[in-house]
Amino acid sequence: MTAPATTDSAATDTAVSPDAPAPAPKAALYVYGIAPAGIRAPRAPGVDGAPVRLLTESGLCAAVSDAPPRLRPRRRDLLAHQAVLAELAAQGPVLPMRFAVLSPRSDTLLSQLRSDTQHLTTQLEGVRGCVELNVKGTVVPGHFADLVRRDDRLRGLALRTRRRPDYEANVRLGEAIALGVRREARRAAREVVDRLTPLAVRTAGGTTDDEQVLSTSFLLRSADETRFREAVAALARTCGDRLALSVTGPLPCYSFVDPCPASPAGR
Repeated sequence: MTAPATTDSAATDTAVSPDAPAPAPKAALYVYGIAPAGIRAPRAPGVDGAPVRLLTESGLCAAVSDAPPRLRPRRRDLLAHQAVLAELAAQGPVLPMRFAVLSPRSDTLLSQLRSDTQHLTTQLEGVRGCVELNVKGTVVPGHFADLVRRDDRLRGLALRTRRRPDYEANVRLGEAIALGVRREARRAAREVVDRLTPLAVRTAGGTTDDEQVLSTSFLLRSADETRFREAVAALARTCGDRLALSVTGPLPCYSFVDPCPASPAGR
C-alpha cells in the first residue's frame, strides 16, 4: 500500500496542494473507509468520478474505487471523497481514510481486512454512534487596554513609555502587550478544553501556533452534539474578549482512528 498524499486533518478544507501530481500504481484501489459488512455501497461518485464498490471480508467491508492514473487533491475530488464518507457514516460507524490512501490490489486489501479484523472491529465499536467536532480558538487582539489595567508590569511599562516615548520603548511595550494577549488567550483555551472535555467520549489535541492557540477534536455521542454546541456558544460569550471560538463538523472520526502496522488505512 502506498503512503497517502494527505490533506488537512479537518478533511473539509478544499485548498489545492501545490505538490506535483502523484502517479498511482497500476490497478491500484483508492480506499475511502472501513465499515461493518452489510451496508449499501455509496451511490455518490468517487474520486475522478469513479463508481464506488465494497470489498467484504471477515465481517468488514472497504469502500473503494479504481484509482485514477494521476492523483491530485483537486477540489472536486476532495468533495467526492467527503461525499462517499458521508454516505457511509449515514449507515453506521466508519473508519475514515484520509485523502489519497491507496491499496495496490483487492487481494492485498482483503488480506489486511482479514488479518486486522479484531483491531478494526474494536475501533468501529469505539466510534459507533459518534461524530467528531473540532473546536478552534484564535487570539483576540483588541482587549489590550483591559489587560494593561489588570497587569501591574504592563501598566508600569506603559506609564514609562508615555513619559519617555521613543521607538524602542514603543516596540518593547508592543511586544509585551502581544505576549500578554497570547498568554490570556492560551489560559482561556485551557478553560475551554477543561469545560468541554466532560461532554466528550475522547479528545485529541491538534496543532496550534501564536495566533491559533486552540485546536482540539472531540469525539461525541451524536445525541450530545446539540448540548456540546450550546456549551461552546456559552464559552464563546464568556471568553470572547480573549479567544474567538469556532466549531467545524460533524466530521468523520479521523482523529480517533488508531493505525496498526498492517492497517488498510495506509497511514
